[in-house]
Amino acid sequence: MGKLIDGKQIAADIRSVLKEEISKLTGRKPGLAFILVGDDPASMAYVRMKEKGCHETGIISKILKLPMTITQDKLLAEITALNEDDTIDGILVQQPLPSQICLNRIVEAVHPGKDVDGFHPMNIGKLLLGHDDGLISCTPLGIMKLLEKAKIDPAGKHVVILGRSNIVGKPLAALLMQKKAGANATVTVAHSRSQNLSEITLSADILIAALGKPHFVKKEMIKEGAIVIDVGINRENNHLVGDVDLDDVLPKCSRITPVPGGVGPMTIAMLLSNTLHSFQQCVAS
Repeated sequence: MGKLIDGKQIAADIRSVLKEEISKLTGRKPGLAFILVGDDPASMAYVRMKEKGCHETGIISKILKLPMTITQDKLLAEITALNEDDTIDGILVQQPLPSQICLNRIVEAVHPGKDVDGFHPMNIGKLLLGHDDGLISCTPLGIMKLLEKAKIDPAGKHVVILGRSNIVGKPLAALLMQKKAGANATVTVAHSRSQNLSEITLSADILIAALGKPHFVKKEMIKEGAIVIDVGINRENNHLVGDVDLDDVLPKCSRITPVPGGVGPMTIAMLLSNTLHSFQQCVAS
């Protein structure tokens, strides 16, 4: 179906290019370390998917499995050791973390040059300032790359983002409003406290749903011919579903990303891309 944006194929193409680049490297290969605290099934599944991506592209992966009872000091010590490890270019701390751990302390402990998640305050600051040398959060970066590869130019368009999270909504808004190619959009960030939400979404040329509510966006909320990017990953009756009611919205929109097979594969592709970028920065320094 022509309306569906095939994120799975776009991500596969990106991974293929990464694999080729990495295969040409002489000496050591890029290294990515995963820190997995506890045995949450969803977290374990995510790490396995990311590890598979490493294996396919030639990135050396290392998984640190730590007990749910680990103290914050011990977790910080593990991160410090990885910061100092010259074979590791990227560090990913899988969330969620147990209640005894302060997430902000952990995020700030990862060296900004190895912060392949793009969560460190220094990388967020560089993103807001429009600097090109920081690492960018994988899902927003994946959405930007998806738009580019699908030949959707946000310049001058009204983009409405549903959701204001630090992981997707805020960094994506910053990326889309940059004064550079592939951006230059007029951005509205709407959320649970927004009044007259349907009025806001109906004005969107591009609607990006990232609020974690299954089937929240209906056809009445989008204008005819809008482009819809569904970032939601919700489990419903043992199936993954998005924040957009795909069947309801499909006849009315011009392009849409499915769930699964839309934004999700792009997030992992950008993680691998960020790891290679971090490796290249390390080699160049």
